[in-house]
Amino acid sequence: MRERKEKLAQQELARSMSRLGDTRAELRTAEESVRRAQAEQRTASAAAEPVGAAELQARQAFLERVEENRSRRAQDVRRGEAEVVDLGAKLVVAASEHEMLNRLRERRRGEHDREVARTEGKLMDEIAATRSGRSVA
Repeated sequence: MRERKEKLAQQELARSMSRLGDTRAELRTAEESVRRAQAEQRTASAAAEPVGAAELQARQAFLERVEENRSRRAQDVRRGEAEVVDLGAKLVVAASEHEMLNRLRERRRGEHDREVARTEGKLMDEIAATRSGRSVA
């Protein structure tokens, strides 16, 4: 049961790390979109021909949406990093519990083996005493 718990914790951590990698890729894409939108904004501002107010508002709205998307992706990355740290800690606990149970099982196995050897020793002593008693009689 504990071994399965450790295995599940490992799998969940791996999935979380994979999701974090995907989220970081999305953040890089969003950051690139922001850079492109800012560059387009600068290019449009530097153009020789005048740009109307509606066009400026549309470009500003687009830039704000792109920046908001980047902000959400950055927040997703922070959440993903926190999840990976949390799941890593859970994996450490599960591995520790698993190791503790293995040591306990080995100790109990040793105790059992010693008890079996002691019981067998007593039985062999009784057999030897019985045989020696018969041979004397």
